[in-house]
Amino acid sequence: MNLQDLKSKFKALYNAEPLLVRSPGRINIIGEHTDYNDGFVMPAAIDKAIYVGISKRDDNEVHLFSASYQQSDVSSVTDLKKSENEWANYILGVADQIQKRGYKFGGFNFYIDGDVPLGAGLSSSAAVECATGYALDQLFGLNIEKMDIALIGQKAEQTFAGVNCGIMDQFASVFGKKDHATMLDCRSMEYSYIPLKLDGYKLVLLNTNVKHSLSDSAYNKRRASCEQGVAWVKEQYADVTSLRDVDMAMLDNCVKAKDKEVYTKCKFVIEEIERLQKAAEELKNGNLKALGKLMLETHEGLSADYEVSCAELDFLVDCVKPLDEVLGARMMGGGFGGCTINIIKEEKIPRLIEELTLKYEQQFGLKLGAYVVTTDDGTSVIS
Repeated sequence: MNLQDLKSKFKALYNAEPLLVRSPGRINIIGEHTDYNDGFVMPAAIDKAIYVGISKRDDNEVHLFSASYQQSDVSSVTDLKKSENEWANYILGVADQIQKRGYKFGGFNFYIDGDVPLGAGLSSSAAVECATGYALDQLFGLNIEKMDIALIGQKAEQTFAGVNCGIMDQFASVFGKKDHATMLDCRSMEYSYIPLKLDGYKLVLLNTNVKHSLSDSAYNKRRASCEQGVAWVKEQYADVTSLRDVDMAMLDNCVKAKDKEVYTKCKFVIEEIERLQKAAEELKNGNLKALGKLMLETHEGLSADYEVSCAELDFLVDCVKPLDEVLGARMMGGGFGGCTINIIKEEKIPRLIEELTLKYEQQFGLKLGAYVVTTDDGTSVIS
C-alpha cells in the first residue's frame, strides 16, 4: 500500500493533512463456529490491512470517500443514519455507536483504501470498522478502550450492516500481535497470546473465488441446531448455558436419541472447542506438525458433520492433504466459499500454487486466488 499516494489523494480531495490509521484483516488458525457457542477462537492479524486518512472539519458534516468504489458519501454527525452506499455503512455505523455511548465529536473528512482482498473471508469489514473507531478516537481524543473499539465495530456491523456477527473479527483486528495468534475466550473475553513460529513454513490462503448463496440461511440453521441441543441438555443439567458447558457424555445422554441432525452439529462444536485447546498447547511447544494435523481434523468435521464446506473448498484440501510440504489445511470462516488456510514449506509455495491453479481451473473453470500472509500487529496510527 502506497501511503504517500493515500496522503496526497487525501490532500487533493480535502485540502487538509490527514491522520493515518491502519487496521489489519485476520485469519483464524483454528476454532470455527465456536464463537457463538461461548467457546474459544484463535485468530491472528495479517499483513493485509485497511488504511484510512481522517481530518477534522469546521462544520458538522461527514465527508467520506472510498478508493475501491471511487464513490463519495456526505452526511452529518447530527443525523447519522444508513446510507444507500453499502460501504459507507461500516463507517457511519461506527460513528453512530460511538455517539450512542455518549462520546462527542465534530464533522470529519475520511478517505479509505486497503489491500485486504474483498469477499475472501479475511474480515475486511471488521478492519474498516476498527480503523474507523480508532481514527475517530485518536482525532478527537475520546480515550476509548481497545476492547470497546472492537465491541463498537461488532455492534455497528449488526445494526448498520445487518450482519449478526460474533466478536472474533473485530477483536483480532484490534489486538493482533506479530508472530502470535491470540486465544480468545468468547465468554469471558479474556485472551492470551500464543507464539506462532513458522520456521521454514508460511501461511498460504487459497481463495476459491466462490460464495454460495446457502451461507446465510445455513449459518442461521446451524445456530438454531446448537441452541436446540443446549435446550435439551439444560432440561437435565440446569447450569448449562451454552455448548461450552456440554461434554460428549451429556450430549449422548440428552440429545442423541432425540435428533441426529442436532446431535451431529453439537458434537462438532464440542470437539472443535477441545481441538483448539489442544492446538494452543502444541503451539506453545512449537509443534507445527501437530497443529497441522488438528487443522485437517477441523476441516473433516466442518465438511462431514457441520456441513458448511463446498466442493471447491474440499477439492483444495484434498489436493494438498497427501503432500509432505503441507503440514495442515482447512476451510476457514463461515463456509460455502472463501479461502482455505494452509501451512506450506516456504520454498515449495510458488510451484504448488502454480499446480493448484491449473488443477482448480480444470475442475471448476474458476481462477484460484493465492495469498501468502504473515502475522502482524493490530490497529495503529501510522506516523
